[in-house]
Amino acid sequence: MLDDRSKLLLKALVERYIADGQPVGSRTLSKASGLELSPATIRNVMSDLEELGLIVSPHTSAGRIPTARGYRLFVDTMLTVQPGQMPQAHSLAPDQPQKVISNAAHLLSSLSQFVGVVIAPRRSTAFRHIEFLRLSEKRVLVIIVSPDGDVQNRVIYTDVDYTQSQLQETANYLNSHFIGMDIDQVRARLLDEVETLRTEIAQLMKAAVNVSSEALQETEDEVVIAGERNLLSVTDFSSDMGHLRRAFELFEQKAQIMRLLDNAGQAEGVRIFIGGESQVVPFEDLSIVSSPYEVDGKVVGTLGVIGPTRMPYDRMIQIVDITSKLVSNALSHHK
Repeated sequence: MLDDRSKLLLKALVERYIADGQPVGSRTLSKASGLELSPATIRNVMSDLEELGLIVSPHTSAGRIPTARGYRLFVDTMLTVQPGQMPQAHSLAPDQPQKVISNAAHLLSSLSQFVGVVIAPRRSTAFRHIEFLRLSEKRVLVIIVSPDGDVQNRVIYTDVDYTQSQLQETANYLNSHFIGMDIDQVRARLLDEVETLRTEIAQLMKAAVNVSSEALQETEDEVVIAGERNLLSVTDFSSDMGHLRRAFELFEQKAQIMRLLDNAGQAEGVRIFIGGESQVVPFEDLSIVSSPYEVDGKVVGTLGVIGPTRMPYDRMIQIVDITSKLVSNALSHHK
């Protein structure tokens, strides 16, 4: 699509804009690119790049800035990451998985000076043991023990007033047939077996499975976010309160961040989502650099840096890549 000269000028323009945050004029570009080209030639190339939708002229400025497409081309074909000396994460606390996740988010934030985000590993929805206790008429306490020993209690309201012996019979059935199985598998098996079970017991089991599913999937801080305040010192945001407000609204909607990073978890290695180029990141002024992390070779979560579209991508790639390896190591060695 582009000849070598156009590529070189686009690369120089993006790098200069990332460094300075100012629209880049033809004279600046001539110096930055190191090419012996006349200002007229550079203006012609910039005009071509603008027609291709790779750069744009903001307001009345004579300079140009990259578009989402321009950033994408730069990131995909022109970005070179030099192996650099990154600080070591000595504080990931490998003996406490939840602490690893929290420390990783803060590490990403402090190294990048932007926002660090980690999606915690999804917890198992299998159960090791289940008990029912009759509290009063049509009120039953469900006690669920997860495989890692976590105990959850839930009160359910039933249509039928069960006796304690019926509750015991149901618990015995679930404990003898479904230990260690995922709740979704239990639900599917119960649908098959419902015909052979007494109706009232079947109803109780369905209610128990639903409440168990909710209890086991509830996780504190599924998304850990650190460093939102760093965006206050990013000129792209501090000069525009609308941009800043949209960014903070995104951080409050943790479900949306999970969707963004879940997309990243589908791929190996570091991925870059540039704001405004698709619905994945609907904010033009934010980009995400992310990577999945593993426990014993299996991808269990995603982490990344969220910052302005004008970020030093080469450095962010290094930070995210190294942090994902550190988290993978910390969680894999100590389960």
